[in-house]
Amino acid sequence: MKSVIVGAGEVGRSISRNLRQRGHNVIVIDESGEVARQLDDDEDVKVLVGNGASARMLDEAGIEDARYFLALTSDDRTNLVACKVARQLNKRVYTVARVHDRTYLERDRVAYQELFDISFLLNPEMLAAVELAKEIRHPGRVAIEHFARGQIEVQNMAVDPSSRLIGMTLRDLSLDSGMRVGLITRDGKTSVARANAEFRAGDQLTVFGASDVLSEFRAEAEPGDRPQKVRVVLYGGTEIAITLVRLLSHPRFRIRIIDPDEKVCAAVAEECPRVTVIHGDASSRRLLEEEQIGAADYLVACTKEDEHNIMTSLQAAKLGAENVQLVVNKPNYEELLDDLRATMGVSRIVSARRAAVQEVLRYLNREDLVVLPSMSVRGATLAEVAVGRRSSVLGQKLADLELPEGCLLVARVRKGDARVPGAADTVEADDRILVAVDEEHRDEVARLFTGKK
Repeated sequence: MKSVIVGAGEVGRSISRNLRQRGHNVIVIDESGEVARQLDDDEDVKVLVGNGASARMLDEAGIEDARYFLALTSDDRTNLVACKVARQLNKRVYTVARVHDRTYLERDRVAYQELFDISFLLNPEMLAAVELAKEIRHPGRVAIEHFARGQIEVQNMAVDPSSRLIGMTLRDLSLDSGMRVGLITRDGKTSVARANAEFRAGDQLTVFGASDVLSEFRAEAEPGDRPQKVRVVLYGGTEIAITLVRLLSHPRFRIRIIDPDEKVCAAVAEECPRVTVIHGDASSRRLLEEEQIGAADYLVACTKEDEHNIMTSLQAAKLGAENVQLVVNKPNYEELLDDLRATMGVSRIVSARRAAVQEVLRYLNREDLVVLPSMSVRGATLAEVAVGRRSSVLGQKLADLELPEGCLLVARVRKGDARVPGAADTVEADDRILVAVDEEHRDEVARLFTGKK
């Protein structure tokens, strides 16, 4: 299997190394002759020097029979154009473009991913923010980041004896279209939720959907469990911080952002009007004391300077911040800081580079059907299935699908956009479907969507 990579930076090198170890024939293109020579010395890959957005260069790399094409330079525009050119030369190649500007992830005015015919948009800062949000958003929730980049959540909740749901069936509820009740566990037995399933006190529910929608449903299932206010302090008005603010949009999160640059503070205040913005240096113990950082539930050091992040984390932990999260930018620091995490008093260390590499490799090495063991239990499976180009259900509406009993579609990803599908949604080739299914029907569901015998 051939893979062409444009950009031999840290992300490009890590991915090329991992793909080569998996048996891929890897060709790397980079404009720097020095970088190319260094990569040629260090790795067993073919390296070409030139413009990765050039059709002539891509022809030289053998794009016509490549399975994967990854544009991973630090320049968003180069990556977008390179992927478009690659698809012009090979209609079947799977393309990945690394982008830093959130503009290219937006879909309201222009869907850039579709405009440039790109299979997958990779935003390292967004992935890092999703990792940081895992602990903050809800202590009992599990996010399927590798399926939907944090757009779809899974929450486990119990039906309280005081809940109005008791005695009602799923059919009786007017559930928000953005969520699904997928699994019900009762007396130790788990099954896929059916329309006539009646809720009882003590039922354990596994629900899927957007974070804010699930929070509202949790209030119905567990009316006595009111979420507490969560105080979050972010140091650095970076892309990671802005994305994290969006992920923590629920009113129960009280967020402050500290940044030493006055212009950055002004820009953040304009973009995030509900957030308190403080101009200052959070690596200063005095400022942290003034801001009562010891009373914060979470301190996230996410500037682009590792030294500032480390100092701020150490100071915050010493002052009593309950949970300290640290963003690391330099690859050389990652292993060392991982080893020192407990000593430093840091609860989580996140690397945008590492998150990007893991996301790409998960996408490129998936089988047709992947069981998610962390969310599967005896009797019921949560699985991700790729819709094949020979599937008999292509173009059909979900309402018209003849699915086996005990099968529920809970999420769909198309061109990087994840959603809980509705009855009028159709099935298209290359969709990724998240399905809750009884174990006895798992193989039948796999054949239905993949089109394989």
